Amino acid sequence: MSVCYALPPVRGKLTHGAPLAPLVWFKSGGAAEWLFEPADVDDLSNFLFALDPAVPVMGLGLGSNMIVRDGGVPGVVVRLGKVFASVEPVDSTTLRCGGGASGILVSSKARDAGIGGVEFLRSIPGTVGGFVRMNGGAYGRETKDVLVDCEVVLRTGERRTLSAADLGYTYRHSELPSGAIVISATFRGHVDAPAAIQIEMDRIAAAREESQPLRSKTGGSTFKNPEGHKAWALIDAAGCRGLRRGDAQVSEKHCNFLLNLGNAASADIEALGEEVRAKVMAQSGVALEWEIQRVGVDK
Repeated sequence: MSVCYALPPVRGKLTHGAPLAPLVWFKSGGAAEWLFEPADVDDLSNFLFALDPAVPVMGLGLGSNMIVRDGGVPGVVVRLGKVFASVEPVDSTTLRCGGGASGILVSSKARDAGIGGVEFLRSIPGTVGGFVRMNGGAYGRETKDVLVDCEVVLRTGERRTLSAADLGYTYRHSELPSGAIVISATFRGHVDAPAAIQIEMDRIAAAREESQPLRSKTGGSTFKNPEGHKAWALIDAAGCRGLRRGDAQVSEKHCNFLLNLGNAASADIEALGEEVRAKVMAQSGVALEWEIQRVGVDK
C-alpha cells in the first residue's frame, strides 16, 4: 500500500504499516496502511476534519467479528484505547459507555449499579462501537433493544448524537454513516438486584462455554441466521461440520464458527466460508449471508 497523501498532526499514536493480525481474533491478515490510536475525542475529531476526504477510515474494536484480508487495509484504521472505555451509571436504569468499552465491562458495571437487561452483552466479544454498528445481539436480545442514543465522530470530524431510530436497525445491520466512529453510547435497562443480574450473567457464560469454541482463534458467529432457519443447522445438514481448507476449519463444536487451527491465511478462512455457503445453497437452497465483516484487500 503506497502513501500518496499527507496526514494531519496528532497527539495520539499514528503507526504506518501496523500489523493487524495480532489485534483480531483470527490472528491472520495484513497490515493497516495507518493505525491511529487517538489521545481523546478532540484528537480524533481534529484528525478526521483535516484528513483528505478521499482517504478511507475504518473503526476497529476487539477484532472479534472480522476477517482482515491478507493485503491489509488501505487508509486509516482507528482503534479506541482506554480513554474511550469508561462505563458510568447516569441514573437507576441508564449507563453511559465509551465506544471502546467491552461487553464484559458494560454488563459488570450494570450489575454493580443494579441495572438489569444488558446481561446479554456479556456474551458478545466486542466493544460498544461494534455493538452499535452491527446491532450486536445474543440470547434473544439486540443492541437496538437497549440503545437510547450514541455519539459519533463523522468522517468529516463533526461530532453528532444519533438516536436508536436514526440508525435504521435491522438484524445485524445499522445505517451508521460510513467512516463514522462511535465514541460513546447510552444503554437503558431496568432496576434489578445485583445478585439476580449475576445469576443471569453466569447462565449466559455457561451456555456460551458449553456451545462455542471460546479458546480457539475464531471470528465468532460467521453467518447470519436466515429467516426461519438457524445457520449452524443448515451448515451441519450440508455436511460441513469439521470441513477444512488448509489450517482453516469449520468448528466441530459449533459449525457456524470458523477456526484458524494454526497458520491459516485470511484467504483460506474466507474461501472456506464461501465453500460452506455454496454447499448450503446446493443442499437447502438457502443463501447464507456473512455476519463477519471482511475488510481490506487481497494479497
